[in-house]
Amino acid sequence: MPRPTGRVLTLLELLQSGGTRTVAELADRLGVEGRTVRRYVGHLLDLDVPVESVRGRYGGYRLAPGYRLPPLMLSDDEALAVLLGLIAGRRTGLTTELTAGETASAKIRRVLPKHMAGRLDTLLDALAFTDRPGALDTPDAGVLLTLADAVRHRRPVSIRYTDRAGQGSERTLHAYGIVAHAGRWYVTGQDARIGEDRTFRLDRIADARALPGSFEVPEGPDPAQRVLSGFATAEYRHEVTLRIQGTAEQIRAHLPVGVAKLTEHEPATPAGRDRAGERWLRVELRVERLDWLPAVLAALDRPFVIERPDELRDLVVALADRLASRARKP
Repeated sequence: MPRPTGRVLTLLELLQSGGTRTVAELADRLGVEGRTVRRYVGHLLDLDVPVESVRGRYGGYRLAPGYRLPPLMLSDDEALAVLLGLIAGRRTGLTTELTAGETASAKIRRVLPKHMAGRLDTLLDALAFTDRPGALDTPDAGVLLTLADAVRHRRPVSIRYTDRAGQGSERTLHAYGIVAHAGRWYVTGQDARIGEDRTFRLDRIADARALPGSFEVPEGPDPAQRVLSGFATAEYRHEVTLRIQGTAEQIRAHLPVGVAKLTEHEPATPAGRDRAGERWLRVELRVERLDWLPAVLAALDRPFVIERPDELRDLVVALADRLASRARKP
């Protein structure tokens, strides 16, 4: 591509990014003089691209509102980044509509030059994933955008929500933020009716509409930390309480924030503290199943006490017996 033509396309990309660009800024980005920028703008006008001239101290050039360029111009790196992002989004469930991701990928591939499409096909054929895509529920795009607008402008929003028991309700939410975690979308904020913080799965929200008024976000953890803390304290089948001697870092390596709540448990005597500064910490979990915890405790390799439930104690003893039995076999 001749250099002047490439600069004209770069100018168009700069203008499409939004806002008014001064002549000095454009000249600096393109590496040309101001009069050359004006000539390039003339080329765009000849191609019926609606470039507007803005007068005044902060004047320059901008595209007319609502203008969209039909052709898609991507470099090799940009095309690779977009396609890999679409593939990753489909596999992790972080898309609003699986079909939309597939059609967007197909549109991009259709407009790529033949040599570039061939190189990307070679990469995708050689690419493997360690995880398997699951049947994940995706949120409604309209709900997602409505909640995002409510978060940005601090506006209350009314949602129709169905919980995991299948019960529906209508709530007024002061949304603090939207969080993507483990292949799902969540919104966290205050349930205005009860005045308490809650986390909701977006795929369970059937409708969302903005309400008049505004609210202030309280100080405290960011939305991601609020979601993870909510997982650690949610109601599940089993409530587990442990005391583990070690550092918070050692325990968090196996039981992260989204899984367990960690607090200090003061020993009865100073002898309860390890000479390396380790201390007894109380660990609380709410889980659906207990069978995975014995292996985690074994991997921790730290002194621990099971306070509840008794079922977990039985599972740990059973695991220890199996390991000892197998270790004695020739």
